[in-house]
Amino acid sequence: MTAMAPPGSADPCPCGSGDPWSACCGPALDGSRPAATAEALMRSRYSAFAVGDATYLLATWHPSTRPGDLDLDDDVEWRRLTILGTTAGGPWDQVGTVEFVAAYRTADGRGRLHELSRFVREGGRWLYVDGGVQA
Repeated sequence: MTAMAPPGSADPCPCGSGDPWSACCGPALDGSRPAATAEALMRSRYSAFAVGDATYLLATWHPSTRPGDLDLDDDVEWRRLTILGTTAGGPWDQVGTVEFVAAYRTADGRGRLHELSRFVREGGRWLYVDGGVQA
């Protein structure tokens, strides 16, 4: 299993919003439109994991917590994103959190990542700070 190629403009977005790639996460990943909310950034980062775009993930990671490099695991197939809730993170906020569950599959079977992620808006752009894995 490997990361999928970026969807075509009319294909469904990997984040599961139901919108086409060109109207959802595609513009964030190609740099033409930054994510307007913390949730939109979370969705675009999930999509970046799904398509294997480490460059986008690093660019949207806050410098205080960003790793020097990012080696994505090609054996992980990201299958579904479920947003459980958000706190703040709107277009006029400076901070926000997003709780989500991301389902995946590997050669060893299915799994899920349940995380509460923190975001901050600096210079008009949302950035991922860190996340705590939830039980």
